[in-house]
Parts: sequence; structure tokens; C-alpha cells
Amino acid sequence: MNRTDQTDRVGPGGLPSFAYTEADAEKQRGVRRMKLIATGLLVGVALVFALATWAERSGAGAWAGYVAAAAEAGMVGALADWFAVTALFRHPLGLRIPHTAIIPNKKDQLGTALGTFVGENFLSGDVVRGRLRALGIGRRVGAWLAEPAHADRVTAELSTALRGALTVLRDSDVQAVVGEAIVRRAESAEIAPGIGKTLEKVVADGAHHRAVDLICTRAHDWLVTHSVSVMDAVEGGAPGWTPRFVDRKVGERVYRELLRFVTEMRDMPDHAARGAIDRFLTDFAADLQSDTETRARVERMKSDLVAREEVQDVIASAWSSVRAMIISAAEDDRSELRLRARASLLSLGARLAADERLQAKVDGWVEDAAVYVVTTYRGEITSLISETIASWDAEHTSRKIEAHIGRDLQFIRINGTVVGALAGLLIYTVAHALGG
Repeated sequence: MNRTDQTDRVGPGGLPSFAYTEADAEKQRGVRRMKLIATGLLVGVALVFALATWAERSGAGAWAGYVAAAAEAGMVGALADWFAVTALFRHPLGLRIPHTAIIPNKKDQLGTALGTFVGENFLSGDVVRGRLRALGIGRRVGAWLAEPAHADRVTAELSTALRGALTVLRDSDVQAVVGEAIVRRAESAEIAPGIGKTLEKVVADGAHHRAVDLICTRAHDWLVTHSVSVMDAVEGGAPGWTPRFVDRKVGERVYRELLRFVTEMRDMPDHAARGAIDRFLTDFAADLQSDTETRARVERMKSDLVAREEVQDVIASAWSSVRAMIISAAEDDRSELRLRARASLLSLGARLAADERLQAKVDGWVEDAAVYVVTTYRGEITSLISETIASWDAEHTSRKIEAHIGRDLQFIRINGTVVGALAGLLIYTVAHALGG
């Protein structure tokens, strides 16, 4: 299988493995070039060692021993570092020596250790709180929101989110929830005492007098306009054995008395009937608050009213009207809703930018929320790391990691060769100095 084709591997649990890309293949080519350089250096010091040893045995001089010692130590350093670097990714020379091919064999343990390390050192409450406090989120957010362009952007995004949310919600579901909430609230709350207190205050303040005035005026006007109808109604209710002229006289007398009564009520604020109305309303207000039977009747009326089909239809249609109104306001960038939202954001930004106490509150809220998340879900976060690494294919993972860090590891081999040669030369020099 071509390396660049290994892009769709799926590990245990359905988690995706590493994707080996063309960029990884290019990095791997760079690793191979560095390997050739490091190996060439090893071959070079081996050749120098062979020539220096031959020269020393041929009597070329003391310098040959120094060169041979340096080259020999360089070979040892190069071979040791080659073994160390190779053992990270595979078994050197294919020999299954213990503690080699560390990354493929210990991948899961390394993932667990990495997850634990992250949890202990990055997901602790003190670390998160200290880092967030140093950022000064409240002040930064305030300064950002105080810019009109940013406030416009946030307003537009909020409007889009609001429209999206209202579009996704099904009207039938929302109507059912709203209707149930209204009905449940209406049924759970007794309204009679509240109505009684309100009516008591209305009567005490005399606010109902205007309503009485209006009723008297309208009744007077109606009687004046429909005098014939009133007299005909009285005549029609008379016994059949009475003469018609008597019925007519009675009808006219009843009409005149009724008109006089209504006119006096309209024109006399201290009319006895007005006082009777005041006493009735006062007594009714008291009964609404304290009389058990009256309160029970009001509750039954309330239940009957809420259960009526017309009321349910009004409740159901209320959401559609509110939804259409909100969507229309959210789409119009000059609507009162968006203008008020923008003004509120600008005001909030200005306050956050200038008010240190408000900044401290916002910072505290953010810190508390972040600390709660990392402390509550630390196990899930760290297990994500360990489980993801465990899902990766061992050979594939090893090859990808080597492609990314293998080039730098080859410098270890080069440095080992150079440092080994210098160390060998130093040791050889010191040994000869002490011995000679």
C-alpha cells in the first residue's frame, strides 16, 4: 500500500488513525537525506580509523594514534546514537532486543502517560484560573465590544442565530409547550384573591366612577333612541285581559321613570344607586378575598374559560404572531430590536472597559465556569487523548512521528559522532600525558 494512500484508517472505537499525507512523505524524504549524512559520517570516521591504525602500525608517527583514538570513539558514539534513535521506531537490524521499537510497542502507555501529564499540568484549577486571570478577559471583551463595528457584527450574528433557532423550532411543538405552560400556570394560581385586592383598590380610589359614568351615559342615550322599543316591550309583557290604552299608559310611565332614573344617576354623583354600586363592589371585593364559595365559583369560571376552544386557539396562535414579529425585527437592521441590542452591547462594552469591579465579576464568572469544566470533565478530556492515541495504527503512527521529528533525531547521531571523537581524543591525550 502506498504511504500516501493511508488516509482512511479507522482504529478501535471508530476513531480515525493518523492520515499520512504528501507533506509527511516530503518530510520523510528529508529524514532519509539526514540519515545518509549521519551514516556517511559514520562511514567516514570508520575509514579514518582504519587509515590511522594502518599509519600508526606503519610508524607514521604519534599523531596517527591520536587520530585513531578520536575516530574509534567517534564510531562508538555514532553507533550508540544510531541504536538509540533507531530503537525509538523499530528493532535495530530486525533484532527483537528488549526495550526497542518503543513507540510502536509502548504507544498506548505513552498515550495514557500523555493524558495524565496534560490533566495534571494543564487541566488543574489553579493553572486554568491563573492563565485566565492574566488574560483580563473582561477588560478585553469590553474594549472589543465598545467598538461600533464589533457591536454591529455581534448584533448581526445574534440576529442570524435567533432567526435560525426560530426557523428550526416547529410551531406545533412550541405552541404545545406555551399552551401547556399557560394552562398549567392558570390552573395552579388562584386568581380570585388578586382580583379582589385589585377591585378593592379600584373602589377605594374611585377609579370605577368613570366606568359608571360611561354606562349611565350610554344607557341614557340608548333609552332616548329606543323609546318605542322599550314601551313596546312593556306592553308586550302585560296580561292579555288588560285594555290596550292601559298597557300603553303603563309602558309610557315605566319608560319615563326608567329614563328619569338613568338621567339622575348620570347627573348626580351622590345618587343612591351609585352608593349601592360602591357597596356592592366593596362587598364583592371582600368576598373574592375571603369567601370560600365565591372564590370557588371564580376558579370554576376560570377553568371553564381556559378550556374553551376559542381561548386555546388564541394561545396557539400567539406563538405564530410572536415568532413572525421577532423574525421580521431580526431581519431588519434598522428595527427597534436590533437598534436596542446594538445600543446595549455598546453600553456593556463601555462599562466593561472602564469599570474594574464589573471586569472582576466577569473574570470571576469565566474562571469559575472554566475551572468547573476542567475539573468536572478532566477524566473525559484526558481519556480522549489516550483513547485517540490507542486507536492509531502502531506502524503507521511510528512512521508519521518519525517523518516529523526524525530529521532532528539524525542530528543526535551526528553530534554523537563528533562529541564521541572529541571525547576519545581527550581521553587518549590525558592517558598519554599521565602515562608519559
